[in-house]
Amino acid sequence: MNRPTDLKTKIFLDGGDPEETKEIIKLLGFLDGQTTNPTLISKNPNAQKRLKEGNKFTKEEIFEFYKSVVKEISSIIPQGSVSVEVYADSKTTSYEMIKQGKEFFKWIPNAHIKYPTTHEGLSAAQASVEEDVRVNMTLVFSQEQAGAVYAVTKETNDPSLVGLKNVFVSPFIGRLDDKGQNGMDLIKNILEMYKNGDGHVDVLTASVRSLEHFLFAISLGSDIITAPFNILKEWGEKGMPLPDQNFVYEAPNLSPIDYQKIDLNKDWTGFNIKHELTDTGVERFSTDWNELIK
Repeated sequence: MNRPTDLKTKIFLDGGDPEETKEIIKLLGFLDGQTTNPTLISKNPNAQKRLKEGNKFTKEEIFEFYKSVVKEISSIIPQGSVSVEVYADSKTTSYEMIKQGKEFFKWIPNAHIKYPTTHEGLSAAQASVEEDVRVNMTLVFSQEQAGAVYAVTKETNDPSLVGLKNVFVSPFIGRLDDKGQNGMDLIKNILEMYKNGDGHVDVLTASVRSLEHFLFAISLGSDIITAPFNILKEWGEKGMPLPDQNFVYEAPNLSPIDYQKIDLNKDWTGFNIKHELTDTGVERFSTDWNELIK
């Protein structure tokens, strides 16, 4: 198969196993990038095998393992983007994140460095874009957080990867659905808000749980979608259908998320970036990472 002619949205795989990357490319005929995180790396078959043998990693070994995984993924999709996430828990400082980000950015030529959308993570992003480090701001659950991402990264230079911006914002829709809120409303609201900006941020729909999520994100005009192996496989096996004008996304049991009028030109520290799901996400990622270490 080949990329659908009318598909403008970039398609990423959300995963930490290069074998899945190869299989999806074989099925779809293309892939625009891949997102990784500590949880996905912990699920890598080689990591799981090692854990079952009772042989956990040292801190040095786990970073070398992560490096080897993303280098292999990068070699499979050299024309795309590969997101590499820094280790961060509730106590990690922006300085520590920046140090990791600089190191990880050297691993491969097509990296985006993932920082959590917290005060420390946004501070790290600000310093990173000033040094031409591409960033992917993750664990976004509110329009205010997306506004802060826009404001803190305005100093980014022209894109260096074909068809992709130097800054991604990653709203996690599935986890909002889990809380009874319509996560797809957040995608729609951020895209609408960013129409008032300069276009320097790509909206990356993340935490995709269903083919309906996937198709609606395309329908809304999301710049990028990252989806797990099973959803991309389902999409490919169905012939890579695209939503038409009759497509309807139904979420009758989810509460709507109202649009907020937000000034993108204010200082990033003026945005309300606190969100319990961001804090929970940081804790989850750090826990999964620590489970791998001796």
